[in-house]
Amino acid sequence: MESPLSRLEEIFGSRLQQNVRMAHYTTSRVGGEVTGLLPINTLDEMRQAANELWAMDIPFHVLGSGSNVLVSDKGYQGVMLLNHCHNVKIKSDAADPYVYAESGANMGAMARQAALRGLSGLEWAGPVPGTVGGAVYGNAGAHGSDVSKSLRFVSVLFKDGGEQELDPEGMGYKYRSSRLKRERIPAVILAATFNAQVSTREEAWGRLGENLAYRQGTQPPGNSTGSTFRNPPGDHAGRLIEAAGLKGTRIGGAEFSTMHANFIVNDGHATAQDYYSLISLAKREVKEQFGVDLRLEIELLGEFDD
Repeated sequence: MESPLSRLEEIFGSRLQQNVRMAHYTTSRVGGEVTGLLPINTLDEMRQAANELWAMDIPFHVLGSGSNVLVSDKGYQGVMLLNHCHNVKIKSDAADPYVYAESGANMGAMARQAALRGLSGLEWAGPVPGTVGGAVYGNAGAHGSDVSKSLRFVSVLFKDGGEQELDPEGMGYKYRSSRLKRERIPAVILAATFNAQVSTREEAWGRLGENLAYRQGTQPPGNSTGSTFRNPPGDHAGRLIEAAGLKGTRIGGAEFSTMHANFIVNDGHATAQDYYSLISLAKREVKEQFGVDLRLEIELLGEFDD
């Protein structure tokens, strides 16, 4: 009987890489091997890969920039689709300005392109490090705005239901989450169109530059997953972690940043389990000391030791 991986090799040929270590593809620089890694360069390739994997019942995950995800040292028993679909189209005339971006486009780069074309409304996204797909999936936000306030519609390919266009209401957005994320609906985000307003390059770029400068002054450089936890209602996860006495706490090669405690940074020798152990420590201490349940903003892939 033909193995699923052999079938994938027949379909995708040499593009399919086997037993790839994910530390090379994540912003935290940790993560074990995945069964297969498949670079995706066009939306048609994404449609084909997703439909083939669903048909064979093979688990898969779409990876953009590699932020906001923690892959276990034990690896991930499935296929990683490495999203290189990054085309951006900007319509900047006064009648109907908008920004269209494929899901693998960098969110911050898209916002910078829009500002350089004299469009406003996306300056908040300038410091966002991830891709459009990840941002839309998780309702990423910064500086008082988020995807739910900017999105016009998104093209989504569903395992059951085919390709659909959804508006923000259809995405069921809540703080740092969407219906797709909360309900674990088998779906792949293909592209998104964002609302924009005509401004000037100087004004839009000025606001975006201020946001970038703020990020550089408040968030640590180096290898991390990005913000680890969502902010609880009326509070900040970083404040709670610091108040619990954990700012600067280190396990192995991972540390709660001394600049911002909601970021776990890698000194170059961390493992995914080091990250996970700090996550577990913060959840336990913040719950015991303040009665607050911290909820992850990042996504865990694979198995971890408690």
